[in-house]
Amino acid sequence: MKNQRPTCVEIDLDAIVGNLAAVQRRVSPARVMAVVKANAYGHGLQSIAEATAQAGAEYLGVALAQEGVELREKRIQTPILVLGGFFEDEVEAFLQYDLEATVYDWPRAVALSQRAVALGKRAKVHVKVDTGMGRVGVNWREAVGFVREVQSLRGLELLGIYTHFASSDAGDKSFAQRQLRRFREVVTELDRQGVTIPLKHAANSGAVLDLPESYFDMVRVGLLIYGYYPSRETTESVAVSPALRLKSRVIAVKDVPPGTVVSYNSTYRTGSKTRIATVPIGYGDGYNRLLSNRGEVLIRGRRHKVVGAVCMDQIMVDVGGDAEVVPGDEVVLLGRQGGEEITIYEICDKLNTIPYEVTCWISERVPRLYESKSG
Repeated sequence: MKNQRPTCVEIDLDAIVGNLAAVQRRVSPARVMAVVKANAYGHGLQSIAEATAQAGAEYLGVALAQEGVELREKRIQTPILVLGGFFEDEVEAFLQYDLEATVYDWPRAVALSQRAVALGKRAKVHVKVDTGMGRVGVNWREAVGFVREVQSLRGLELLGIYTHFASSDAGDKSFAQRQLRRFREVVTELDRQGVTIPLKHAANSGAVLDLPESYFDMVRVGLLIYGYYPSRETTESVAVSPALRLKSRVIAVKDVPPGTVVSYNSTYRTGSKTRIATVPIGYGDGYNRLLSNRGEVLIRGRRHKVVGAVCMDQIMVDVGGDAEVVPGDEVVLLGRQGGEEITIYEICDKLNTIPYEVTCWISERVPRLYESKSG
């Protein structure tokens, strides 16, 4: 049956490709890894991976081996780095599907090497260095010795070494600069010892914008490719356009008298005669319940307030005396309609969150519709 659901996400693949090209121009000659983890930040793993790979992304970054396997099964051949850690029972997937692993401790490195040797293969790995993030990664003070140990394992092929900035999107870059100095110390000492590592990488989206000295051989870019800046504290040195628009349609409109309560727990009461529109989207689709009585939507190019509690599958909107609003009208919850726009940043302000989380909230049951003028 053809999908008739009015709630959907429209994704402009031309914007994705254009954003990638803007990043490539900024960081050249460094390579670009398109980070497509978490369902490509809610934009759809397979379609975004295909679009960015075809547009020249030299690497794809995922968080889980499972994500990499999914891409390989869709016949995507671009090199894939699994940025997250792995357990020993996942080792087989890296070897079977030619996925590059992140290593940062000896037991997992040994397990991967032993399995590779048993299969007559070499596993491709990147060493993760913790320079201040406090997550996975070998401590930067111990990184040189660890790299030499990894090199001694005959089942491993060391392709890269990398770190991750904790606050490159902050206005104060002092901690990011400290992390960069630590990472540079590590790679400089490895160079001095004659250790050749093809790919050194550190820069994420915030660093691409503001720390050109961190580009090294490759940058890892997620949010910028989707058309958003990591925070209002970064510069906008790369011009990008949002690729995503979350929309639905009015499913019902009713005239109500003053004093009418709306939704669960009666958190909204009309102050005068008005019209309430119902829209078939809710927190089950990723429209956050904290937007109850706070969110806004666009209908016919005008802003209207979300009223009452956000339900699992529906929201209610007070359209006032706007008699033009009728069932079937388009409702935009994120993105542009006419001359108005609900920006991701205003949603972030209302929820005290970050752009990454807003797009990742959009659930799998919301269809992704891809558009491209280039076909």
